[in-house]
Amino acid sequence: MPISYLTHLKCPKCGKTYDADKVTQLCLCGSPLLAQYDLESARKALKKSDLANREPSLWRYREILPVKDDKNIVSLGEGMTPIIPLKTIGPKLGLNNLYLKDEGIIPTGTFKARGAAVGVSRAKEVGIKALAMPTNGNAGAAWSIYTARAGIKCIIVMPEDAPEITRNECAITGADLYLVNGLISDAGKIVGRAVAKHSIFDASTLKEPYRIEGKKTMGLEIAEQFNWEVPDVILYPTGGGVGIIGIYKALKELQSMGWIGEKMPRLVAVQATGCAPIVKAWEEKKEASVFWENAKTIAFGITVPKALGDFLVLQAVYETNGCAIAVADDEILKAQVDLAAAEGAFVCPEGAACLAAASKLREQGWIGADEKVVILNTGTGLKYPDTVQVELPVLKPEEDVKI
Repeated sequence: MPISYLTHLKCPKCGKTYDADKVTQLCLCGSPLLAQYDLESARKALKKSDLANREPSLWRYREILPVKDDKNIVSLGEGMTPIIPLKTIGPKLGLNNLYLKDEGIIPTGTFKARGAAVGVSRAKEVGIKALAMPTNGNAGAAWSIYTARAGIKCIIVMPEDAPEITRNECAITGADLYLVNGLISDAGKIVGRAVAKHSIFDASTLKEPYRIEGKKTMGLEIAEQFNWEVPDVILYPTGGGVGIIGIYKALKELQSMGWIGEKMPRLVAVQATGCAPIVKAWEEKKEASVFWENAKTIAFGITVPKALGDFLVLQAVYETNGCAIAVADDEILKAQVDLAAAEGAFVCPEGAACLAAASKLREQGWIGADEKVVILNTGTGLKYPDTVQVELPVLKPEEDVKI
């Protein structure tokens, strides 16, 4: 039995198909490509009961992942992150069934490890020896770590004000790291020139087809963890948008396999008011976004002025009757503190944005009090120490604590 039922790549815009075993980037029309599977054969080969005896990692779903030979799998045990009921802060916000899927405990500390694991594994399988990518930090860190494990050369370009921790992750693995005085869009231009000049593989968001396949495993896990009864709402922090695109793709594939019913969660794209191109496009009922000038937010990971896959994010939102919402930096920081104090969960600013958004949507009546709601925390708060501003008392040796 093959490890994967991958059949081909397909353009979601023009429908053109490509050989999945050849190194391919974008469609000729400029659109990202999506991996396609023989889902009927996968359904016959894989039963839900089979998962009980499999390893607790994203590779448990290998039939609908793109790596064909398990010798090419590059793994650090990523996946199967917990879903935690928020029994204290949820009811305070009027949300009686609020859950947190915590990606902060995954290797590299963020959900980017999922995309890196699958993307690097497939790159190894098709013979890629060197790749380059722009990043706001965490994706570059994850891809640096997994390419080091795979023996693939990695070139990373990130904004110079990206978190220092992610810089260090790239540097310690031996990746070629460059900083740019600008945004991720500027880093992308530099990578584009390097790719054209040196004929290396471009691993930019959605410019290769397999990062999304790693991200989609969040959707597969959510379905499995809720015993194949999907929640009512999933909120996701949206920059490049690969996560929300992947979750939607996963749920559609599960529907095709008959593993879940017709119900789909309402997907919510969460952005910051300082960089909200998807929100603006959704409010204007557009199919794609416009470049967001002067983008800036404390939630650095979602500072993406224009996403290549914006049309796929908006499609996922529209087709699930979801929405897009922006929250301010002060709301994000407050939500981060509130969640840590109430539930002991130290989440990244992007994850905190989802809590702030859920609170707003409950206030607006868009989310019902008893609906089952999942917020995605995409990384550990430990990677963003500068977001925590606390003044601490300093005692003299003879002084006592005040209770």
